[in-house]
Parts: sequence; structure tokens; C-alpha cells
Amino acid sequence: MKILAIVGSLRKASYNLQLAEAAGTVLAKNHPNVEFEILDWADVPLMNQDIEHPAPEPVARVREKVKQADGIWLFSPEYNHFFPGTLKNLLDWLSRPVSESEGQVLRGKPFALAGASPGMSGTAHAQDHLVTMLSFLQADIMNAPRLAIPHIGQQMDGGKLSLSSSAPYLEKQAAAFVGFIERRQAL
Repeated sequence: MKILAIVGSLRKASYNLQLAEAAGTVLAKNHPNVEFEILDWADVPLMNQDIEHPAPEPVARVREKVKQADGIWLFSPEYNHFFPGTLKNLLDWLSRPVSESEGQVLRGKPFALAGASPGMSGTAHAQDHLVTMLSFLQADIMNAPRLAIPHIGQQMDGGKLSLSSSAPYLEKQAAAFVGFIERRQAL
């Protein structure tokens, strides 16, 4: 099984990148048969239909990574009760048909949603907006459990994520997502 992580923040050492890395550690420990990769997408250009066909190389590359994945674990921050515009841009590219004969790559793809934020709602509002968008794109969303970690600064130690109180919830979501993907593969 292959799980591809998409981190909604492009900031180096972002909270959500560190959360995705922690998820990879949990999977390696508890689900060693799962391949886990964090998508590198910082070079994806702004969506522009003038350059859509043929797709720019970064777009073709990320589409291929999504197609190869059995599931997508999305780790997004929350900016003003929404997910970042950069992530919206990536999802817009992924929502477009690959070609006249091949549709978009998100249809039917299992998704899990997680995120960490300094705010008191974690990333719950951003995740609700992601559910709306991903549902429209016919992704297969695992609505429970979602992971929205508030006050992430309290779980940092010298700039590094320690996940002191949230670790059990990350482990629970990892196990649930692996099971979610396995059930879909069995259909």
C-alpha cells in the first residue's frame, strides 16, 4: 500500500510538515507494509489554462504521484478559517482532466485530513472546506477520525514537534486510514 502525504504549507519545517513526518514514523512503526511519501510540489505553477495542455512537468509529476498512491493523507494549516491558497492551486491542477481520454486524478481516491495550527480550532474550519471541495471532486473522504490539533505551540520543543498530547490521536488516525484504504481495495 502506498500513502502519499500532501502538506498544505510550503514553509520549511512547518507544523504540518512535521506532523506529516510524524505520521510517516507512526506508519513505519505500526504498519511497516505501508510505503509513505511526502509530495514535493513547491514548483507547481499557478493554474493557468493557457499552459494546461500539455501540462507543465511539475504538474505531470504530481499527477503521476497521486495516481500511483492508494491513498492521500492531507496535512493542512488553517489561514483565516480556510486552507492555504497554494494548496487550492495544487488541488485545482489535480482537478483538471489529464487529457481528452483521461479524467482528473482525484476521483475515487481515498483521503484522510489532518492539520495543526496555533489557533484554538486547530484546522477544523479548513478541513470542512476541504471536505466540500474534495467531495465535489468525487474523492473518497474518511470523515472520521479527522485530526485537527489546536495550540500546536504547546507541543513544540525547541522548534521541533513533540506531539506530547496528540500522539495517540495521530496513531488512531493512521490505523483508521490504513483500514479505510484496505476496505476500498477489497471492493
